[in-house]
Amino acid sequence: MIPTQRVILGAGLAILLIITAASIGLDVKSRSDAAWVNHTVEVLKKISDLRLLLRRAESAARGYEIYRSPGFSEEFHAVQAQIAPALADLKRGVRDNPDQVGLLEGTEPLALRRLEIAAEAMRLRAGDDQSGIAALQGKGEGRGLMDTVTGNLDRLSAEEERLLAARSQDSRRTGIVLLGIDVAGALVILLLVVMVMRESQRTEVALKSTLSETTAANQQLEAAVAERTEHLVTAHDELRLSVNVLQSTFHSMAEAVLVIDTEGNVLLSNPAAERMLLHRTGMNLRNLRALSEVLHGDGVTPLKPDELPSARVLRGEQFEDMEMIVRPHSGNAPRHLMISGRPMLDGQGDISGAVLVYHDATMSRETERQLYQSQKLDAIGKLTGGVAHDFNNMLTVISGNTETLVASLKTQPELQRTARLIDEAAERCAELIQHLLAFARRQPLQPRDVEINAAVADIAKLLRPTLGEQIQIETVLEQGSMTSHIDPSRLTNAVLNMAINARDAMPNGGKLLFEAHRVVLDEAYAQNNPDVRPGPYVMLAVSDTGSGMPAEVQQQAFEPFFTTKEVGKGSGLGLSMVYGFVKQSGGHIKIYSEEGHGTTIKLYLPPGEGITDVAATTTPQAEGGAEIIFVVEDDSLVRNFVTAQLRSLGYQTVAAPDSKAALELIETGQPFDLLFTDVVIPGGMSGRELAEEVAKRRPGLKVLYTSGYTDNAIVHHGKLDDGVMLLTKPYRRNQLADMIRKALNGGGMAG
Repeated sequence: MIPTQRVILGAGLAILLIITAASIGLDVKSRSDAAWVNHTVEVLKKISDLRLLLRRAESAARGYEIYRSPGFSEEFHAVQAQIAPALADLKRGVRDNPDQVGLLEGTEPLALRRLEIAAEAMRLRAGDDQSGIAALQGKGEGRGLMDTVTGNLDRLSAEEERLLAARSQDSRRTGIVLLGIDVAGALVILLLVVMVMRESQRTEVALKSTLSETTAANQQLEAAVAERTEHLVTAHDELRLSVNVLQSTFHSMAEAVLVIDTEGNVLLSNPAAERMLLHRTGMNLRNLRALSEVLHGDGVTPLKPDELPSARVLRGEQFEDMEMIVRPHSGNAPRHLMISGRPMLDGQGDISGAVLVYHDATMSRETERQLYQSQKLDAIGKLTGGVAHDFNNMLTVISGNTETLVASLKTQPELQRTARLIDEAAERCAELIQHLLAFARRQPLQPRDVEINAAVADIAKLLRPTLGEQIQIETVLEQGSMTSHIDPSRLTNAVLNMAINARDAMPNGGKLLFEAHRVVLDEAYAQNNPDVRPGPYVMLAVSDTGSGMPAEVQQQAFEPFFTTKEVGKGSGLGLSMVYGFVKQSGGHIKIYSEEGHGTTIKLYLPPGEGITDVAATTTPQAEGGAEIIFVVEDDSLVRNFVTAQLRSLGYQTVAAPDSKAALELIETGQPFDLLFTDVVIPGGMSGRELAEEVAKRRPGLKVLYTSGYTDNAIVHHGKLDDGVMLLTKPYRRNQLADMIRKALNGGGMAG
């Protein structure tokens, strides 16, 4: 029997060595496949970045063609300087693919030539060389070059996406084969154990039979038993070593592995299964299903009992990368899982059990979701800011004339009531546009260093009578001076919005908690939150004990017009306005919520830059005056409305529709005391450039700007330039009178 055992052990060890070698080889290949997938993703990103740079250069060139603004010229040259390095970097990225390198080398001179044509056109326009421009445009070379470059970049992207799909498929196939080899190794070990135990039992029976047949051979039998025992011990030691190697591999796997029988009982599990799934050997999967809610990969549709992985694999199905989301009823965080399954067959070909392998994709899916959400909010913000200027022009005329109409209908109450309704509707439209601009990060901020503890204490005092006695307000503030560089009025609005949302989530009363601390967001946090820059912040948290938010509501909470309140009880712009304010201020915002327990919204605000400013006290201004106001406004409706309002306040007015007409009037010696100009005007100059040009002729010029959209020449990085006065559209008669008076009294200069 000893030779038989040696043959078994030798064959088993040989098989294990083969399996181990194959496993190591496949592991190396898996890592290589993953590296190539990452390389392809990086190349796609470089192509996208190059495409974006080319579009920005085209956009800057068109902007210079329309407005002749130096800002567009500067942006064009800045982007032009980045394109050649980007092409070189992309060429290095595709050097492993000769076809891609050849296509890119053919694209590079076309792209650079297109930029040269655009630069030449800008130079000709700067010198007002009309004949040169006409000649250049007559060639029609630029558009054809750009179409060819765009087409080549599309071909580059298509090839890289094909490579990405092929390499991802190779990586998944390698992982499946590797898993199969690991499971086969485990089965070989189990089979060896059974065979050795059977051989041991047969040996012991033979020895006992020999002892009972003759005592004369006792010594010889004892010697044989001793010899056999020694061999068995050696064989068991060798087997134990092999089992330990396999168990170490099995226990160190990052994926959760379950071996189940036909009844769903867990026969074997590794530590990853206990950490990830809370499943252990001896448990039954059917009993465990009642502890969690199991959904499809969309996170919405529940999995039917016959769609569960264990049910499918015990029916004989083989599958890989099945997606599902598990939400434990215990309140633990949900997990996004990718599952592969293989049935086990007995000697007759019947299903005797199954092997399930679970990969935790929670972190990668969350990162993808955050990136998609950030891109979606940015796109909505750009669309919102683009229409705000025209809306605010129209609302300025509507609200201003309606205000006059209300005042003139005192003797006709019915008509006056109708006019008031129109006025209130216009006011609500103006508030809506301001909220949308806040979300789009296009509101003009006036940041200063604000002492957060004092600001929170003041806001808490303001909220106590507003929220009512059923809401208990508490504060937990870090000791010592703690400043943040933000716009204090916008901060107050943001906290008030969050407090009102908290109150609505606590209809029967509860606790509202304000916390303020210094924190540092590290690189690890920034990697999981792509929009965060690591560094120090001032954290301001607003917590409630209300009804909380489900996960799907948290994911949409910052989108404009999204609300869970009843119709008429919420616009859906509160949190979107808070989001825009925090992002425009250079901060970060995060929601933590559990249904039935409450919600915490954390604002991570930029730290202060210096000594805390003290808000200047304001004194009431006179309503009107007799000075001459020079109005520059391209919208005729707004221009006529403003001049009429100024005359009603006692001022004299001079008006021009664009910068060119304004300069012509000024050259004739037209006297005036204040330049009141829109920022975005035609005529070759912006309002800011017009004011600077007039100031050269008339030192000490007083200027008041107006605009319905702040992404322009007087607002940089969300902050209003120092010494600049801005009256945002739409505005009322009293606001116009107050700002005109302040500017005349020395509040606004040309810069």
